[in-house]
Amino acid sequence: MYNARVKNYQREALKTRVAGADRYEVIQMLMAGAIEKMVLAKVAIEKKHLEAKSEHISKSSAIIGALRDCLDFEVGGEVTENLYALYTYMLERLLDASMQNDPAIIDEVSNLLKEIKSAWDAIPYDVREKTLNQNGADANVG
Repeated sequence: MYNARVKNYQREALKTRVAGADRYEVIQMLMAGAIEKMVLAKVAIEKKHLEAKSEHISKSSAIIGALRDCLDFEVGGEVTENLYALYTYMLERLLDASMQNDPAIIDEVSNLLKEIKSAWDAIPYDVREKTLNQNGADANVG
């Protein structure tokens, strides 16, 4: 009963955070969520909880897939192409980790995503605002 209440509270808190977030913050939350699921998958492998491992790897893969699928090739150019390739590699490696029950592969993918996240987190707030305002104006023009 207690766990159900805690999970419900966490779910509602997350909904509130997402509702008030801009696109940069949503992507930060997605990356953090994928990293968290990879940590849980690694623990599940180490404890031989294969069902939990599969669930956590599946969720982290879904998040990475969503991050890859929302890349804008018209705006991002070569950086976007590189990110697409990196996200694809990460998805392939997570599949390897699942099939081989190898926590080291999960560490590899987690570290790659942490590097991407740290670069994303380092984008100055004023640059974020400028980009959001430009994209908002562009959306109103079309």
